[in-house]
Amino acid sequence: MASSSTPKSVLFVCLGNICRSPIAEAVFNHVAKEKGVESQWTSDSAAIGSWHIGKNPDHRARSCMKEHNIAMDHKARQVKKADFNKFNVIFGMDDENINDLKSIAPDSHTASIELLGKYDPEGKTIIRDPYYDDGAEGFEEAYIQCLRCCKAFLEKQ
Repeated sequence: MASSSTPKSVLFVCLGNICRSPIAEAVFNHVAKEKGVESQWTSDSAAIGSWHIGKNPDHRARSCMKEHNIAMDHKARQVKKADFNKFNVIFGMDDENINDLKSIAPDSHTASIELLGKYDPEGKTIIRDPYYDDGAEGFEEAYIQCLRCCKAFLEKQ
């Protein structure tokens, strides 16, 4: 695939930006690097809510990424109106994220707003929020699903 002068861009969004969306961002960057297309993409992740702004991802998300040798370097931030014209695609993790994104998107936005799970070859469209889980199993499930979705998305590009 030929490199273009302007990288394509994706933004991953979940409720607090400390679990699913930073996992998706880290996985996306890892998969893009493995495919040799990392220079063709920029990525970020953000939150619908403001509760965790400036914080690291959940310790269970960081542990999961470390176990899979995937770099994760992110501080939570909230979605901004400018994001809707800065990014080509904004991925929500569940239907509520999509509804929230559509309600705050400016009328003239250029980004497409999609469920990341729409690319899941297993057909599981919702990436369940593991934040309130007692253990780390939900984070592993989110990682596996994000991996499937990011690989499938990049295959279609």
